[in-house]
Amino acid sequence: MSPARLLDEHPDLPDTWLVTGVAGFIGSHLLETLLRAGRRVVGLDNFSTGKKENLADVEARVGPGAWAGFRLIEGDLRSREACDAAVRGVDVVLHQAALNSVPRSLAHPGEVLEVNTIGSVTLFGAAAGAGVPRVVYASSSSVYGDVTTALRREPVLGEPMSPYAVSKRAMEQLAAVTQAHSGVAMTGLRYFNVFGPRQNPDGPYSAVIPRWIRALLAAESPVIHGDGTQSRDFTPIDNVVRANLLAATRPSGGHRALNVGTGHGTSLTTLFELLRTRVAEVTGRPETARIGAATAPPRAGDVASALADLELAERELGYRPVVGLDEGLRETVAHFAGASGTHHSVETRR
Repeated sequence: MSPARLLDEHPDLPDTWLVTGVAGFIGSHLLETLLRAGRRVVGLDNFSTGKKENLADVEARVGPGAWAGFRLIEGDLRSREACDAAVRGVDVVLHQAALNSVPRSLAHPGEVLEVNTIGSVTLFGAAAGAGVPRVVYASSSSVYGDVTTALRREPVLGEPMSPYAVSKRAMEQLAAVTQAHSGVAMTGLRYFNVFGPRQNPDGPYSAVIPRWIRALLAAESPVIHGDGTQSRDFTPIDNVVRANLLAATRPSGGHRALNVGTGHGTSLTTLFELLRTRVAEVTGRPETARIGAATAPPRAGDVASALADLELAERELGYRPVVGLDEGLRETVAHFAGASGTHHSVETRR
């Protein structure tokens, strides 16, 4: 999202922001957008999953003038001292820090629950104590659990299917309690399968799109878990950035947890076909479009299909997706092709 467009939409954008998880995928995109818009940003990160390379990339993109508006606090979300230092003097908190991934939470449930719940309530308490008027926090579509219908509507929640889902459900409840007892305006955003440049493609807990792009760039077969009919609402990062800014400027009201997606489902098989076509185009290697996928058993804790109902988010925030799947995939493939040194000729939107 360009800063000019951002300021056109939000001319009264607050001056000073805290972004937790600022060195992560989503946090670094929020940082870049806010700095380009001339805002001051405090970042909190302990670099357990965030990368200093992401911050270096933002610095290179925004230039030294805008970068001077950024201050980094290297600290843990679970530390009240670090949270108190981070919230001091800020107008809005955008809380993105978390240990994500369903498989990670099944392997390390205690750590995921501690960071995502204890860490969040520590931050919420610090924000309330400092008189911060507004907190926007990252929830997840995983909170819908075993709901049987593909379309996810905010009031209808099933049983959680992973410790990660439990941690995000608890975060929403803690946010509601914080608002009731402190008056801090709390808004949760239930993200649906966010993807884009700077997303981590490495490791056992990486998301499917960067992992598959990395495999295709290396002329390897991506792995599809299950039969490939599972459907997801794959959401380009620009939509998530816009949703955060809308939530940060919404009129104060009761606590809300709202869907952020595109409202369109895409099967894993279709996603794979789209990605290999885009990688072939971007790299100028037509043979990539003939690479097949490998198969593996379904992953524990995964749901069959999920897409976001956006009616409530549109009514409450004025949210509509601004970037669709194909445009998001083109930009993301171009980013990873460039990062790997692979030749590409498709212009990105940046």
